[in-house]
Amino acid sequence: MHYPIAWGTPPWCLTTEVIWKTGDILLHCWSSFPDELEEMLNPIGTVQTNPYTENATTLHIQIPDYSQQCVLFPPFDKILEKAAEVAKGSDCPPMTLCENEKDLIWTLRYDCRENFPQSLPKLLLSVKWNKHEDMAQLQALLQIWPQLSPRDALELLDFNYPDHDDELSQYLLQLVQVLRYEPYYDCALTRFLLERAQNNRFIGHFLFWHLRSEIHMPAVSVQFALILEAYCRGSIPHIEVLKKQVDALSKLKAVNALVKTGAVKTKARSRDGHLRAAMLTCLRQSGFAEALADIHNPLSPNVLLASVNVEKCKYMDSKMKPLWIVYDNKLLGGDTLGIIYKNGDDLRQDMLTLQILKLMDMLWKEANLDLRILPYGCLATGDRSGLIEVVMSADTIANIQKTSSNMTATAAFNKDALLNWLKEKNSGEALERAIEEFTLSCAGYCVATYVLGIGDRHSDNIMVRSTGQLFHIDFGHILGNFKSKFGIKRERVPFILTHDFIHVIQQGKTTNTEKFGSFRQYCEEAYLVLRRNGNFIITLFALMLTAGLPELTSVKDIQYLKDSLALGKTEEDALKQFRQKFDEALRESWTTKVNWMAHHLAHAS
Repeated sequence: MHYPIAWGTPPWCLTTEVIWKTGDILLHCWSSFPDELEEMLNPIGTVQTNPYTENATTLHIQIPDYSQQCVLFPPFDKILEKAAEVAKGSDCPPMTLCENEKDLIWTLRYDCRENFPQSLPKLLLSVKWNKHEDMAQLQALLQIWPQLSPRDALELLDFNYPDHDDELSQYLLQLVQVLRYEPYYDCALTRFLLERAQNNRFIGHFLFWHLRSEIHMPAVSVQFALILEAYCRGSIPHIEVLKKQVDALSKLKAVNALVKTGAVKTKARSRDGHLRAAMLTCLRQSGFAEALADIHNPLSPNVLLASVNVEKCKYMDSKMKPLWIVYDNKLLGGDTLGIIYKNGDDLRQDMLTLQILKLMDMLWKEANLDLRILPYGCLATGDRSGLIEVVMSADTIANIQKTSSNMTATAAFNKDALLNWLKEKNSGEALERAIEEFTLSCAGYCVATYVLGIGDRHSDNIMVRSTGQLFHIDFGHILGNFKSKFGIKRERVPFILTHDFIHVIQQGKTTNTEKFGSFRQYCEEAYLVLRRNGNFIITLFALMLTAGLPELTSVKDIQYLKDSLALGKTEEDALKQFRQKFDEALRESWTTKVNWMAHHLAHAS
């Protein structure tokens, strides 16, 4: 029986400059590992030794000194000379099988370069790194390899490829996680990110917050702190802007603590009025009002938040008592702008899900399919704290149903409530546009939530704007981690498609099957687009394995995506699988209504 105690990565194993080390070496290990032994090599995903040496398990390694000289890779020009020598002396054409030990990808490497340049990550995994002849050939081949698109090159940022990094600024969330794989603080990726951040304040803004939100983690605390300091020292004008945001978040944390303390001390329902009054009194104090005014919105740094509209602020009635802060904004023509401050919840999983939703929206639009996805802003700013954008002129399905019903118990079964609500907000041609907006967005979120395995889909987690745009919120359960009670799954449908949704899509007419047919066609087209980009989506999740998200901890969690996208099947079989899931969602939609009724009753008590 094996009993894992600790794990660590000797830094010299990851360098390409010196391939061996001698003498006495102390390796300070990590004591965290998953349950299964085969996954213990990289449980939290860092190549750094444990900086907390006093309490770390330490491995004393003694390597005999066989030579007084370091073993180094030869100069690059010598490598290319070796490649030419090997090619000249080979009796085999480059596109035929030369040696039994080489697999097919390595054998057809020149064919891959000509016809499948995106296969480069797979080719690199096929190289026999202990054969200097193969390594030389690879180096020569890389000099003439076509430039990859950012999507195809993203996989090269995985820990399997520690040497070079490519420009993928739009995936900054993953790029920050990839820093964990770097054996040295001063590396190509760090320099690349700092250079891009200092040349573009927008990138610098989000680099600052992505680093700062994880600086409390021991595995990256020193590394991320050094990169943060380097950025700030190189961007002096930006420091004051960021400092004001940090101060504002500190004030919001204090207000949130005040509300939480009051909620614990006062159990009665009458507390709500007193707590809100105390919250507003705190926000009116000069120290708070000044700190919260005239700041660049951390969610969108191009927007300047002018002053807090205290009377419209409140706290939300959930466990962590999030603050609902409303700003008057002169730059938006007098409109208000809302942000939610949460302290106590890890928002990084929401950030990832919303990033993928934004990506899906982009992929669909590239295929001339605009499904009106609404990936609202979400930003982790610290240890289990962050901000969420308030989508204005929107309400939850739960509120819409309860407002239109006399009894809480039957509200979830009122199929006319949603359509009547849209009719109140729109008339004439505007209503037709709202129903089309609802149809498109409902199709997009049906497919997205199915592919990503998004759970906990109750009526308070699905919202609709007055324009008809449906969208989902709160992504605490993804990749098929559905809620259960007494060992029974509470969610039995692949995605939410209730009869009141269909009632809107069909414009309130049961005979309007043509509209429903169009909706179903939207869903199928959207699913096939995502499936064709399945490997790209999976790569984005794989690069986040090191982040320590609660429901993305091992390669097994990503298996859900492979299954939902049916990547091992033909497109015809995959579409057949999706159609079965679609029919299942329709057939079992009554179970969703029962869950929603239970949710209404639980929150009413």
